[in-house]
Amino acid sequence: MASLATHLSACLLLVPIGIRRLLCSSSLFLKNPSLFKSKPWYFSNPKWKNLDLYALTVALPLASFSQIFIFLSISGHSTYRFSFFQQFAALCLFWVLIIFFVTLDILDHFVFNESFIFIYAAIAFLVEYSAIGVGITGLGTVVYGLLAQLTLLCAGSCLVLSVKPTAFFADFMLSTGLVFKGTWLLQAGLSLYTDAFLFEGCKKMVVLPGNPNADFHCELQDDSIRAVALVNLLFAVHAIAIVIASFVVFGLLSSFGNLRCGEARGPLLAELESECSDAPES
Repeated sequence: MASLATHLSACLLLVPIGIRRLLCSSSLFLKNPSLFKSKPWYFSNPKWKNLDLYALTVALPLASFSQIFIFLSISGHSTYRFSFFQQFAALCLFWVLIIFFVTLDILDHFVFNESFIFIYAAIAFLVEYSAIGVGITGLGTVVYGLLAQLTLLCAGSCLVLSVKPTAFFADFMLSTGLVFKGTWLLQAGLSLYTDAFLFEGCKKMVVLPGNPNADFHCELQDDSIRAVALVNLLFAVHAIAIVIASFVVFGLLSSFGNLRCGEARGPLLAELESECSDAPES
């Protein structure tokens, strides 16, 4: 979490993934709620529409290598420095997860058990959770603590889906959690690493000589209390806006079938219709 650029990059990765998942899972659920089954990744047909998946195979290793580069370039043996190595490990786990998805797309059938992939994703989120906020003190602990809660939400959703893939609510929570993580990362980058959006009386994140941690502090206690209150308010505003937007999207998809994700008309629809035809008539 070295700068606004890293936070913006993470936002640009997470938000589209979350929105895509929300659209595809909601479209599939609305087709036939009783036969809904969550997928680790919702593939599109034709395959060129899965370009975003292949873009992630390039973006994630670049992001992970940037973390290890920062780890090697920062002088000293500080907690903050080694936090970049932890972030590198977490990104590598997600890169392997994307490789799983690409393998599924290329072979056009599941060579991995879907429950295993959800469990692996949950483990990757938990590893990321362990690295969030490491080496950061002051108000930054509040900001990244809220981000860690969102990561736990995603991990918990994956664990639920590994046991019960028919749980649309868990898929819905995973989708909105990914979007929320993306927007909150952008908010963290703006609030902690830029002068324009700093809280009154506070200084942006710095690593002081002789200090093993990166510090974001406010001059006065009143400024610190006000900043914490503003962080919590911003988090609540993000949460309300994302939940309302998600329900609006679901309502639009429910009312207008032509708006539904193309995935629901592709291979998943064929699978769903096959299940419908095989189901015994009551």
